[in-house]
Amino acid sequence: MQNMPTAVILGSAGAIAVAIALSLVVYHFGWVRPALAKSRAVLAAHDGLLGGSGGGAADRLAALAGAQAAAAATQSELSQRVRSLESLAATDVSRIGFVRYNAHDDTGSELSYALAVLNREGDGVVVSSIYSRSDTRTYGKAVARFKPAVAASEEELQAIERAKAAPATNV
Repeated sequence: MQNMPTAVILGSAGAIAVAIALSLVVYHFGWVRPALAKSRAVLAAHDGLLGGSGGGAADRLAALAGAQAAAAATQSELSQRVRSLESLAATDVSRIGFVRYNAHDDTGSELSYALAVLNREGDGVVVSSIYSRSDTRTYGKAVARFKPAVAASEEELQAIERAKAAPATNV
């Protein structure tokens, strides 16, 4: 009779162990395996999105980092080029004013003229050519900030005003 309670206890422990093992199997197949399958599917989709047609996410991220470095280098080069072009554009001849007129009463066809050639800041030159039947004379005067350096004729001032009113061409 001594063996009887031990057999019942061992039988109960074996039944409990079997019940626990069955519970673990049911838990594994009912919960863990579907969750693992779902996680693998999410990871595969993630790698597919980041990896493109070949390689994994790490390869794709490395390629993106390389492309970003190349874009930064290109941006730096372009910024330097824009600065260079802006400094060049500040001194370009972009404002032109032209006036034709008759300098003398005995000549016609408006063969005399005043030509203002200025940069964006209004610096440059105004050139005048005065035609008469016996000769033609040409004069040049410096202009700074849309003001002639020396006294200017009405036509020269008009040419400077036309240049000032003209939109700067290479804006």
